[in-house]
Amino acid sequence: MSKKVVAIVGTYRRRGITDQTVTAMLEAAREKGAETTKIDLLDKNIEFCTNCRTCTQEPGTAHGRCVHNDDMEQILAEIECADAIILASPVNFFNVTALMKRFIERLVAYSYWPWEKPMPKKRTDKLARRAVVVTSSACPAFIGRILMPGALGLLKKTANLMGAKVVRSVYFGTACLTEHQKLSEKQIQKARAAGALLVK
Repeated sequence: MSKKVVAIVGTYRRRGITDQTVTAMLEAAREKGAETTKIDLLDKNIEFCTNCRTCTQEPGTAHGRCVHNDDMEQILAEIECADAIILASPVNFFNVTALMKRFIERLVAYSYWPWEKPMPKKRTDKLARRAVVVTSSACPAFIGRILMPGALGLLKKTANLMGAKVVRSVYFGTACLTEHQKLSEKQIQKARAAGALLVK
């Protein structure tokens, strides 16, 4: 049976650097025999988490159910059928985009937090799938890693919450030199190597 790779993409720029990186990763995964799905959060109806904590009350390893009737449950169903995931967002104002942050906040459903408890705990510590996290920014990579480590760190924690072990992180700097910037051949090969690693 072929492995399934699901990419969650939180960029506003279609065919921008982040989008191109994910595309190269998925192409490499398909060449290794994987079934791939790309979910553009820009196209999805995801309501804001209201912190009502309804989804955190029932025990068990399965994620809790949200009160919102939107696209989130379908996205989570795709993720839970996946063998590997990609979480990708450019850096906006020192961290992931609002699109990605809205998605991440809804992942509180992966926590068990009944009202009498002072803090949440993960529903499971099992890391059953692989993950690659992707960011890009206008800063050169060496500066961005020092000044803006928040995006990669948050995406790694998010993958872990969803039961995935991060096997590689990809960060491309100077991503806004031109309006329609393309990945270099070296960057494409780096992205493809990460995609292939997901189905190794």
